[in-house]
Amino acid sequence: MLVHGLAFAPDSAMDSKRARELALALPGATEEPHFEAASFRVRGKIFATLPPGGQVLHVFVSEEVRERELKINSAFLEKLLWGQKVRGLRVLLGEAEPLVVDRLLREAWSDRAPESRSRGGAAAR
Repeated sequence: MLVHGLAFAPDSAMDSKRARELALALPGATEEPHFEAASFRVRGKIFATLPPGGQVLHVFVSEEVRERELKINSAFLEKLLWGQKVRGLRVLLGEAEPLVVDRLLREAWSDRAPESRSRGGAAAR
């Protein structure tokens, strides 16, 4: 199966390497350090982070996306607290489905990408 142009076996597990590949496949995405984590950014704005250990991915999606995805994929998604506020989703990578991780990264990226890019094919759902 192809996920965002990257080959995945149908039963392949998600891991930090694959999550990084998906994040960096988005137009204009860069990887930069963010404290102890790796951050993925577009236009200097963080759309996801990969904390040390590589077991989870933090994806900064809207409340609407967060609540929808928690209802569908609660087996590997949790609310992400940033300080006292819920800011997105924590993805348990070892249990996550690649297509869902790709969708979440695209959602987060499109919230921060330039209008012209987020309307184009990269963020199309």
